[in-house]
Amino acid sequence: MQRIVNLLVVKDGKMLLLKKPRRGWYVAPGGKMDAGESIMETAVREFTEETGAKPGAPHLKGVFTMVIRRGEEVVDEWMLYTFIAHDLTGTPLTETIEGELGWHPVEALNTLPMAEGDRTNLLFAASSPGIQYGTFTYTEEFELLDEKIQKSMEGD
Repeated sequence: MQRIVNLLVVKDGKMLLLKKPRRGWYVAPGGKMDAGESIMETAVREFTEETGAKPGAPHLKGVFTMVIRRGEEVVDEWMLYTFIAHDLTGTPLTETIEGELGWHPVEALNTLPMAEGDRTNLLFAASSPGIQYGTFTYTEEFELLDEKIQKSMEGD
């Protein structure tokens, strides 16, 4: 099973997002875990590689199972770990091989083009306390079929 990690930096009411060229969808910078790497190491490495800046004090905000179906058949499945940071060191690039980087108001998560599971995930990460868990089920064209979400707060 593939493991993917992304990291959202939210600072001064704005967040740094990557616009991917293939679909024109917005994502939090991130990517695949390397063998032997922790999810925290992956979050920092991938964010730094994709933005040219280093996140400050990231922490985990979400753990998700992503399922791709063709009819009743599961054709792919992976885990997504989402981190958030509220500061960064350095100046982010504006464009990389991965796409265009830019700062957007947190409210833009409601309207920017993106996978609907990412919208649920990033809205929570940017504006809610605790950690969110869940499963997002998509078609091969990334149409959201189902989402099951649970949330927890320390002390619950």
